Amino acid sequence: MPVNAPNLDADCLILTGPTASGKTAVALRMAQRLDAEILSVDSVSVYRGLDIGAAKPTTIERARVPHHLIDLIEPAAQFSVADWLTAAASAVVDCRRRGKRILLVGGTPLYLRCLRDGLDDLPPSDPAIRAQLLAEAEAGGGPSLYRRLVARAPTLAGTIHPHDTKRIIRGLEILEAAGSLPDRSWGSSAAENPPRFPCPLLVLDLPRRLLAERIQRRAETMFAEGLLEETRAAVAAGGIGPTAAQAAGYAEALACLRGELTKAEAIACTARRTRQLAKRQRTWLRSFPDAVWVSG
Repeated sequence: MPVNAPNLDADCLILTGPTASGKTAVALRMAQRLDAEILSVDSVSVYRGLDIGAAKPTTIERARVPHHLIDLIEPAAQFSVADWLTAAASAVVDCRRRGKRILLVGGTPLYLRCLRDGLDDLPPSDPAIRAQLLAEAEAGGGPSLYRRLVARAPTLAGTIHPHDTKRIIRGLEILEAAGSLPDRSWGSSAAENPPRFPCPLLVLDLPRRLLAERIQRRAETMFAEGLLEETRAAVAAGGIGPTAAQAAGYAEALACLRGELTKAEAIACTARRTRQLAKRQRTWLRSFPDAVWVSG
């Protein structure tokens, strides 16, 4: 485990599950019963000002239970898994110093896997190589970049969505810088027998039809509550970086603001992409052998 990773122990509990499964409401009740504070395990909630699309806890909910790892950086900033691990380690120490238990809540499995396994010793970002790959992607070469990754590291490519430009570029960047890459999902250490968490891991799930209905309502509600206005404000205030711009909801809002989608099309696309995300989350979470699945 890396030096800056949080030390999970008996005072920790993890609650995860596919998006829209109701984790926030359950987490609030659990945290109050356990005298715990909540650490967000969500890769979009780290961005300040991106509230509606990230479905962040409300001000009232945060007043009920202190939350950490929310609103850490501006939307245009880069934020790696290593950055998140460092922030999580600091939050865990802070909670323990005040005698609080720790409830980690969120649906970003990559963060969870790196919490458990640590990070690979991968080469640092190479600005020149990254700039070249970004330029190729922006010129419409995203599909060719993915095909290149498939050809050089097929197992890794199989774990990455063909539209996840950030991870595709990172994989190719490492290949160019190091000349080789373990043919697997980078970002967490490999193990034939995956290690187990030293604390309980609960996965909140819903029947597929019910989850799909909730995802549809969430997409409609996000746009009704001002997702387009929130996105426009973030762009005007400094822009939205490639990571946040790919998130379901924000990608569609940006396309809508550019005139590429109507509002109705943006809502439909957001719901569809969110359903796809939930499916990937379920699949990934089933790789955790010690997870306890709980019906929502």
